[in-house]
Amino acid sequence: MDIEQKQAEHIDYFVKQASNLKGSALSTVIVEATSHPSLFAFSEIIAVSNVLELEGTENSASLGLLRMFAYGTWSEYKSAAGRIPQLVPDQVLKLKQLTVLTLAETNKVLPYDLLMQELDVTNVRELEDFLINDCMYVGIVRGKLDQLRRCFEVQFAAGRDLRPGQLGSMIQTLANWLSTSENLLVSIQEKIKWADTMSEIDKKHKKEVDERVEEVKKTLSLKADVEFRGHEEIFSEHGGVMDFEEDRSSRPKSLLSPLWNTSCTYLDSQETTSHRLRRYD
Repeated sequence: MDIEQKQAEHIDYFVKQASNLKGSALSTVIVEATSHPSLFAFSEIIAVSNVLELEGTENSASLGLLRMFAYGTWSEYKSAAGRIPQLVPDQVLKLKQLTVLTLAETNKVLPYDLLMQELDVTNVRELEDFLINDCMYVGIVRGKLDQLRRCFEVQFAAGRDLRPGQLGSMIQTLANWLSTSENLLVSIQEKIKWADTMSEIDKKHKKEVDERVEEVKKTLSLKADVEFRGHEEIFSEHGGVMDFEEDRSSRPKSLLSPLWNTSCTYLDSQETTSHRLRRYD
């Protein structure tokens, strides 16, 4: 069961108790509520009509005590100790826990020196034990103890009751947050619109490039096909390629090898000389 659900159950119990009691009998309920180890919100109890009627009576100190636990801190209690009943140990622990929550409302990094001063703690060991055992284990805060930097880094802190007059400030804070969120949303929408536009431009450009590439491919393919067909027609014409044997037999003898011509001339000369010698004989 989470701390919020526990709070709701405890608040409902004490509201019913306070609604059925009056006067001094309420003081006992207030002490019990402010000592309860799992109750950290008291504005609903303060709002009970029987409790508000304690104002200006001999039991008004009990109402002051309840308000101290709803809105105050340990240092504020010490300043008003003469006007508020003395606390029992469980109440002291509770008010110190609430003091840590108040400090965590405005600061996410709490120096050890500040915490020791506000909680009346004399050394770091005692402070760290309090933060671990009485705050983090209880579930009212989460964070990290940094011994090197001597600080407590708050990651989560339970909320306290709103002080009188603090509601207007919170409403203004929420209004500012809402305005900032709306402006951020408009900016995000503009960025999305710009991104969509750029995406469409990129798609269009890619399509044009792809089309251009295909046109170039088709042009190159057509040109290569034309050139190939031209060469094919040249080499396929009739007589375009002459047979080697036919070419060799059809050549004029004068075009034969010079060595062949010289051999023939030499043989003719020898025959003429032999013929002439026979005539002289």
